[in-house]
Amino acid sequence: MTTSPGSTAQQLVEHALATSTADDCIVLVHEVTSANLRWANNTLTTNGVMTGVSVTVVSFAAVAGGIATGSVSGSAATTEQVTALVEAADAAARAGSPAEDAAELLADVTSPDWDLEAETTDIGVYDAFAPALGDAFGQAAAENRLLYGFVNHDVTTTYLGSTRGLRLRHVQPTGHYGCTGKDASLTRSAWVGGATRDFRDVDATRMAESVAQRLAWAERRIDLPAGRYDTILPPSAVADVMIDAYWGAGARVAHEGESVYSRRGGGTRIHDKVAAPGVSLFSDPAYRGLECAPFVVAGASDNTDSVFDNGLPLERTDWIRDGLLTGLLQTRHSAGMTGQPVTPMIDNLVLEVGDGAGTIDEMVAGMKSGLLLTCLWYIREVDPQTMLLTGLTRDGVYVVEDGEIVGAANNFRWNESPIELLNRFSAATTTVPSFSREWGDDYFSRTATPALRIPDFNMSSVSQGV
Repeated sequence: MTTSPGSTAQQLVEHALATSTADDCIVLVHEVTSANLRWANNTLTTNGVMTGVSVTVVSFAAVAGGIATGSVSGSAATTEQVTALVEAADAAARAGSPAEDAAELLADVTSPDWDLEAETTDIGVYDAFAPALGDAFGQAAAENRLLYGFVNHDVTTTYLGSTRGLRLRHVQPTGHYGCTGKDASLTRSAWVGGATRDFRDVDATRMAESVAQRLAWAERRIDLPAGRYDTILPPSAVADVMIDAYWGAGARVAHEGESVYSRRGGGTRIHDKVAAPGVSLFSDPAYRGLECAPFVVAGASDNTDSVFDNGLPLERTDWIRDGLLTGLLQTRHSAGMTGQPVTPMIDNLVLEVGDGAGTIDEMVAGMKSGLLLTCLWYIREVDPQTMLLTGLTRDGVYVVEDGEIVGAANNFRWNESPIELLNRFSAATTTVPSFSREWGDDYFSRTATPALRIPDFNMSSVSQGV
């Protein structure tokens, strides 16, 4: 579904604002195009381009005791469809209870590119990738390997308008790739993947070569028991757990004593040591390669977002600086509760270690005996007070002896806290763009992390997964 001639995204915004009979209204229009390729058994199976328009209407109504809100979302490309969303949002606001996060709405800010059309992608984004992928299929077949995978690229143009005079626009390209390789007997499996903005930096040949190397490492099977192992978490696995640490950093939850960021006796742990010296965790809308929306876009309110904050400017925010907790996810409402600055969620995350240096290969070369992981999956929180997580390893647990990879072990269930890992690691590499296997496909793809070496990573039990 796309906007029809005479019904641009900007016109849908203006129609919604003019139609609403609530006291105030905010409208979000997202125009999305996406292009994808999928392959299995060394053959391209599907490809396609999809388009869509979604609209969120947030209405604000004065009710007894304060301001109530109503938020309604749906696919909408015509004024008639938008009208239905507006009427539903207005009715929900008038029937609602006062919002505890009520605050003055931002006003009178216009993006210089507000009048521009939405940007798009198409299958041409794979002009260099696809032929190299075809060559990789032939190489894999000749060497008795099977390749499976998926690549996706989408471009989302967001238009945010309000009755208070906001007219903001942001274009967000997002891409990711993932390739799984198996041997002919389907007893060995390996994966590589990553994130990209435009696929110019994705080399299908190198991707397939990495899969082949990992499958070769796994030719020797080494069964290991549960226990604590000297373990290298590559950037992908570090991203897997650090996203949980970020999502769990809501200021209100911490202030109310319900998270690892809560201080005993009350309040938050802001200014307390939560990681080893030299560790920094931050978000920055302008971080090169991970650029994201420089203003708040919130379709609904929860513990970390507030519809009243829509349009609030975003800038670099340090969550952990030199081992000290310096910020939590704050709306204006929670900032009033905690007495801390307003620091809303930003759609990227960077972990840096001051003395981090080198590569995973160099880290492996310096290991006497231990494990190199690929990625983590099926991650669940066990205890919010310590942020204890559990999950499984996936697609390659490689055994290191005397600086060389000598085989692949069985998979494990693990139990660890990302905050504890930031205190216990013994070495870190340089920070590089990374991609969370667990969360990157659908939820959070813009991360940069180092590899971390954990001297006593807790493999709590053996898993039969591959």
